[in-house]
Amino acid sequence: MTPDYTYGYLSVAVMSLLDFVFVLGLLGVSRLLQRRHVYPEKLTPYECGIPPVGDSRTPFAVKYYIFALLFVVFDIEAVFLYPWAMVFRTLGSTGFVEMMIFFAVLLLGLVYAWGKGALEWV
Repeated sequence: MTPDYTYGYLSVAVMSLLDFVFVLGLLGVSRLLQRRHVYPEKLTPYECGIPPVGDSRTPFAVKYYIFALLFVVFDIEAVFLYPWAMVFRTLGSTGFVEMMIFFAVLLLGLVYAWGKGALEWV
């Protein structure tokens, strides 16, 4: 005799298998029914209706990637503030001191990035 939770896993496995077969079936039918008219105009990249000019592999400045990375880092760190704000009263002074250390590290990182010019867009 099998436990009841095994049937739950079995139903999920069967449904996943059916989903996989369904997706493969739809892709196969789409492949069989599609028209295959390949011509040079169709193979060019589409850029908002404007004909592409120059090489598409032009290098970007690293500062844009660093700016985006800094945004993601500070955005994720800001997410940690919401749970802390919800339980602020129950944490007491220890939670407050720990969050001030967290703020200090954030502020130190921001001052460092600002000093290095990583926040300059142009």
